[in-house]
Amino acid sequence: MVTDRVGDFIIRLQNAAMAGKADVVAPHSSHLAAIAAKLKDLGFIASVETRVRDEAGVKKDLAIQLAYDDRGQARLRGVKRISSPGRRLYSSSTEAHTVKGGTGARIISSPQGIVTDREARKNHVGGENMFEIW
Repeated sequence: MVTDRVGDFIIRLQNAAMAGKADVVAPHSSHLAAIAAKLKDLGFIASVETRVRDEAGVKKDLAIQLAYDDRGQARLRGVKRISSPGRRLYSSSTEAHTVKGGTGARIISSPQGIVTDREARKNHVGGENMFEIW
């Protein structure tokens, strides 16, 4: 049983990118689907779709294809978990700083949904700092 779904999700993505895998399968939740959609908008993921695992349509998975550049290098270089189930870290919009000189992004769970550090500063919204990705 996994207690940190977000941590498990981003580590699956990082491990697949480091191994040169084209796709990843992760357990489905609406929170993880929102994170995956945001990562797709940022260009770290090429596509994401929900697949049903059983005939009743209850158990679902997220099928994710990683994005690669022209040289065959994964766009996802690394991740760093900030907030964890045992230690939630929150910040205001003024504390949301850039990651790796703007080449990465900090993913924040806010009242407006999943946003990046850039969107948090623009919309003046704070929230839980979930992880950084570059």
